[in-house]
Amino acid sequence: MVQVDEAVSGFVEVLLSNLVLTCVLLLAWYAAVRWYIRDSYRIGGFSQKHVFITGCDSGFGNLLARQLDQKGFRVTAGCLTEKGAADLAAATSPRLKTLLVDVTDSASIRSAVEFVKREVGERGLWGLVNNAGRSVPIGPPEWMHLEDFTKVLDVNLIGVIDVTLQFLPLLKKAKGRVVNVASILGRLSLTGGGYCLSKWGVEAFSDSLRRDMQHFGIKVSIIEPGFFKTGVTSVDLINADLKRLWAYLPQGVKDSYGATYLDDYMRMQGFSMNILCSPDISKVTWCMEHALTAQHPRTRYGAGWDAKFFWIPLSYLPSFVSDFIVHMLLPSPKDKTSS
Repeated sequence: MVQVDEAVSGFVEVLLSNLVLTCVLLLAWYAAVRWYIRDSYRIGGFSQKHVFITGCDSGFGNLLARQLDQKGFRVTAGCLTEKGAADLAAATSPRLKTLLVDVTDSASIRSAVEFVKREVGERGLWGLVNNAGRSVPIGPPEWMHLEDFTKVLDVNLIGVIDVTLQFLPLLKKAKGRVVNVASILGRLSLTGGGYCLSKWGVEAFSDSLRRDMQHFGIKVSIIEPGFFKTGVTSVDLINADLKRLWAYLPQGVKDSYGATYLDDYMRMQGFSMNILCSPDISKVTWCMEHALTAQHPRTRYGAGWDAKFFWIPLSYLPSFVSDFIVHMLLPSPKDKTSS
């Protein structure tokens, strides 16, 4: 008993002798508990709230549409293909509506706005989830032409902007939410092509939109997924496009990379993707759902353990560190110049 009393008194003496440290720890503990409690508060009335999601044929958008439908939301799911729309409608309740929408076509977006306007009536649109996206063409920048960049930018960035601007009047009526899907590649550019450019652009657009729309009660959140197994990360799709790009390169450019570079690139990329890509895409849709249902949605959501504990921290480190990581993941050209 005497030893216990001595241990307690010794601990108290240490705390008192380090008053500043004690105060800091108590404040940190209080802030963490308060944040956790605040983060757990949810809105109600799901059955009266309408959400429009783009890119629902598969992947994140498809799972989110089914997830929200099960919770009672009135979901309008934008799909690119008739098959995608039919399959989703068959797997969900009659509440969920599907429509075909091409986010690169302003007229198609206007038609979607009119459809949603009829659905929401005077309530307005509670949630807009800009999920539609594509990855290819992706690869070394020198292999590409301008149109290879614009193919991706038109969907991933210009499409996000166009959809958001056209739906803003309905969102303002409901004082709703905008959820934009960026990527950890919106913080850290690991490869060439339009994908990383578009996701950096989504980050910037979302930040400026958030600051302006907060005056009207609209909240904007950014989802930053790590690597997940979806159509965007399909190795077969990416490799097929890499072969297309390589086939049209001038012989001089091919020679500078080396005869085996394409095969080495595809092999190392496939190996990296198999290791990095998580099959559990619900980690991403949970973030989307939280952004739509939390009383106090977060500005940014890092989705996936690789995003939270590796890629996002890596984005804050000096460039030579991220360069080293990329060089470990991809081959070097034959004619590289040492610096």
